[in-house]
Amino acid sequence: MTVAWLFACAPRVAAQAKAAASGNAHDCGGEVTVRFFPQRAVQGGLLRLEVHGQTAIAQVSGEWTAREAERSVPFWRDARYKGLFHGFLGVDLAQPSGKYALKLNVQPESSEAVSCEISVSVTAGKFPEERLTVAPKFVEPNPEDTKRAEEEGARLRAIFATMTPEKLWTGAFRLPLPGIHTARNFGRRRVLNGTPGSPHSGVDIPAVEGTPIHASQRGRVVLAANLYFAGNTVVIDHGLGVYTLYGHMKVLGVQEGETVSAGAVIGRVGATGRVTGPHLHWGLTLDDSRVNALDIVGLPGS
Repeated sequence: MTVAWLFACAPRVAAQAKAAASGNAHDCGGEVTVRFFPQRAVQGGLLRLEVHGQTAIAQVSGEWTAREAERSVPFWRDARYKGLFHGFLGVDLAQPSGKYALKLNVQPESSEAVSCEISVSVTAGKFPEERLTVAPKFVEPNPEDTKRAEEEGARLRAIFATMTPEKLWTGAFRLPLPGIHTARNFGRRRVLNGTPGSPHSGVDIPAVEGTPIHASQRGRVVLAANLYFAGNTVVIDHGLGVYTLYGHMKVLGVQEGETVSAGAVIGRVGATGRVTGPHLHWGLTLDDSRVNALDIVGLPGS
């Protein structure tokens, strides 16, 4: 047994040991094991998936039912071990609680394909009510502003419904305001000027106006514009259905079509759009599902 062999097999041995020690491992047959992190899914949450094989895996694909529609779950190969694939599964903020089937297809490089179905239980999130006072025009916009807001909403939906097949990021995701760790409001049921509104789909990070905003990971800017509700907004496509949104900026620091690196300054904190004061609205969309952006911070990206 050579030292070179030991180093070559170390990632595989570590991955298998890790899978065996987990209480949330699922045997798909054909020496393929699937693990979930965390073990339970919640509305607006993110699940990290690992598909482990005893031998090299050529491809992994998955589907699950999200908001009454079949959605794909993208996977990517681990950078070090060919028998390990990673995936993100986003549970939308409005996903009804209950049990859902996750269907996986795994194609090893040197054996027959393996298919299995795993039950994913989604529990209800605990989202309190929040009452805010904003400018009246953002609660009852005039016909012209209503038309503008609807067109902008349709544009965002079209962006989030598009999945770039390549993984554009490298490494772990990070907070867009380094050193500022106060973030809140995700999922809260908003009452604006006494009128019930839609749930808050991002996290609000308070900061001094003009504070630099950084890209949470590498990606391509697919929107950099002033929106009626979100103000000056940047959306970054990180590939594989992962998008981050940065709203209410004072100024935009990037242009559409530009590729940005992790940590690049993309704008500055402001109070544009529907706000009560300066802050950053940071949103995360995974395969068209609205997810708490804090769930992706620090997750392995290799």
